[in-house]
Amino acid sequence: MSMTVREASERWGISERRVRVLCSGGKISGAYQKGRGWNIPEDSQKPSDGRFKSKESLFDQIDRKKKELDAKRPLTEGESERLREEFAVEYTYNSNAIEGNTLTLRETDMVLRGLTVDRKPLKDHLEAVGHKEAFDFVCDLVKKNQPLTDWTIMQIHYLVLADKKDDRGVYRRVPVRIMGAAHEPPQPYFIVPQLEQLLDSYAESREHIVTKLARFHIGFEGIHPFIDGNGRTGRLLVNLELMKAGYPPIDIKFADRVAYYEAFDDYHVKHDLSAMEKLFATCIIEKLDSYLRILGD
Repeated sequence: MSMTVREASERWGISERRVRVLCSGGKISGAYQKGRGWNIPEDSQKPSDGRFKSKESLFDQIDRKKKELDAKRPLTEGESERLREEFAVEYTYNSNAIEGNTLTLRETDMVLRGLTVDRKPLKDHLEAVGHKEAFDFVCDLVKKNQPLTDWTIMQIHYLVLADKKDDRGVYRRVPVRIMGAAHEPPQPYFIVPQLEQLLDSYAESREHIVTKLARFHIGFEGIHPFIDGNGRTGRLLVNLELMKAGYPPIDIKFADRVAYYEAFDDYHVKHDLSAMEKLFATCIIEKLDSYLRILGD
């Protein structure tokens, strides 16, 4: 006897996407692929989850490295601008690629320099330019210590969605579904009250910044307030708050998109925030290490 991916998902309390990853990774003994699906032995046990178990140690690393960075000489304006420009290209590439943009890293750099890439859609060009302008705007908001508000969200989204002028900075008016996800976003009339509640909860939270931002990001993407551009806007909001708190901005890589998607499912299926915390914490440590190496030279 065997069971399907859906049956295993329901039995083990994990997402269908996670079950497929475990099958393809050989983590479930006796599971074999049949067509597009998987046959899983009826008596299979849920594999142990070796992912993020000790967030305290990662948080301790972040706190220690942040103190080290704060004790270093500050970067000059020219140095900061150079690092910011280099980061913006790769960040724009990765954040757009996660959402389906076809520009390569090199092509993204070309577009941001004002060039046109042959045989690539106009939409992809506009998305690159819009994301870079939105990141520049976020950097200006950091200098002003702009609070995270409904206005902030609207303005960032307006810049992100450069290719859809009628939907820029406008909350969606139709219900949506996120294909393959374990969560269904709320109906349009719940968007404003749920966003207000999310913003209030974030402002009142005294949790570690990694936990605060992981919880906020999952909540924001779960509300899915816009018809398009939610992921890019949400990741920009995370960087707004990180930079306001004195951290360098982070870049979730296109190569890590599966782990990123699974982190949402882990929360919506099991109410487990640790996968998103680990992803954010790892990115923050990587950037702190990079800045410490630069300032240590």
